Amino acid sequence: MINQEKVKQAVRLLLEGIGEDINREGLVETPDRIARMYEEIYGGYEEHTETYLAKTFHVKNNEMVVEKDITFYSTCEHHLLPFYGKAHIAYIPDGKVVGLSKLARTVEVFAKRLQLQEQLTGQIADALMEYLQPKGVMVMIEAEHMCMTMRGIKKPGSQTVTIVKRGEFLENPILEDTFFRMLRL
Repeated sequence: MINQEKVKQAVRLLLEGIGEDINREGLVETPDRIARMYEEIYGGYEEHTETYLAKTFHVKNNEMVVEKDITFYSTCEHHLLPFYGKAHIAYIPDGKVVGLSKLARTVEVFAKRLQLQEQLTGQIADALMEYLQPKGVMVMIEAEHMCMTMRGIKKPGSQTVTIVKRGEFLENPILEDTFFRMLRL
C-alpha cells in the first residue's frame, strides 16, 4: 500500500529541491494530488494476476488466441518517467481459455509498477504460462519512453520493441510467423 504521508513529504522536498516555493498557490495542494495519483498509477503492487487469470473456460479448440493493441502506461524505474504503448499477446490454449479482458488486466497489473519494458514483457508471459498453463505464449510490447523523448538523446517517436516467447513459440517458427501476420491485420 502506498504511504500517502511519505509521498507528500517527498513531493514537498522535491519541489523545494528544484527551487520552488511549496507555499505558492499553485503548489499548496500538489503533494496531496501526487499522493492520490500514485495510488492510481502504482496500484499494480496491490494486485495479483492470479485474481484475473484464475477463472478459465474449457474449450476443445486449441488454436492460437491473439489479443493485440492493448494500450498501457507505465513508469520507467530508471528515470521515473512514463513509457507507454501497446502490448500484443498470443497463446495456444491447452484445453482452457481466459476471458479476453483478463489479458488486458494482466498487462495493467504489471504496468502499474515501476518497470523496465524488458521485465514487463517477461512478467506478462510468465504469468500466462503459470496460471493458464497453455502450450505456448508470445508477448510483444511496442513503447515510447519519455526518457528518450524529453531528456538525454531527445528522440521523440522512437519505439522500443520487446518480445518474449515461451513453450511452443520457442520451438515452432510457424507460430511466430502467424502471430506477426495477425498483428498486421
